[in-house]
Amino acid sequence: MTASALYSGEVVHVRLRPRRHRLRYRVFSLLLDLDELDALDARLRLLSVNRRNVLSFHEADHGDGSAPRLKAQVDGWLRSAGLPTGGRVRLLTMPRILGYAFNPLSVYYCDAPGGGLQAVVHEVNSTFGERHFYLLAVSPQQASDAREGRMLALRCAKKIHVSPFIGMAADYGFHLRAPMGEEDGAPLHVGVDVIDVQGPLLRAALVARRQALGDAALLRALLLHPLLTLKVIAAIHWEALRLFAKRVPLQPRPPAASEQLTIVPHP
Repeated sequence: MTASALYSGEVVHVRLRPRRHRLRYRVFSLLLDLDELDALDARLRLLSVNRRNVLSFHEADHGDGSAPRLKAQVDGWLRSAGLPTGGRVRLLTMPRILGYAFNPLSVYYCDAPGGGLQAVVHEVNSTFGERHFYLLAVSPQQASDAREGRMLALRCAKKIHVSPFIGMAADYGFHLRAPMGEEDGAPLHVGVDVIDVQGPLLRAALVARRQALGDAALLRALLLHPLLTLKVIAAIHWEALRLFAKRVPLQPRPPAASEQLTIVPHP
């Protein structure tokens, strides 16, 4: 039994204003316990860690590359937030397929050393080459809710320019159900609302179900989604063309953020 798993599901985006726009596509993601990377690399034939394969996970694709192992960098973020280190860290992300990946959003679930969720980090990538980390601390009540499989709601200000159709004067409303064990039947949920002065502008969500992480499950996912990571980047640009055709106004691109990490204490 491992904490790492494969999740298959569906992503839905709905833009509410000034033109309604909707997209939906199926995806698969990996939930990787960062302490299990070496064991996964040794056990799996279709997935490799930090080396080439049909499917691969490269730690250098995440964080800022300042630490030799990704978990050491996550521990640095937690220390910056005044939180203890040494607990389990699980990363939800798409792997490279045939050497390529683009993850608009990856999520780190960071447990306290004694167990229980203590923070969630949303790693946001833009097609402009910018990356930002939103570390949101979890209150004791929210940690209890996470253990029971209940939805968590977190919020912070938007810090980088992601879509040319959405300005910077907005907040992110994150809503999520943390991944549970194999015995739990509830699906994983990762949602992001973009909220401006007029209210909700865009709603996006991934809903996915857990499978054991093995070569058979990876092969099925690969056969169902052979070019998933290319499809993601192609879909981003195709949907941008559709929004442009609907005459949704473009927003000016601001200078890059001076800091990559935003820390939001728990309520």
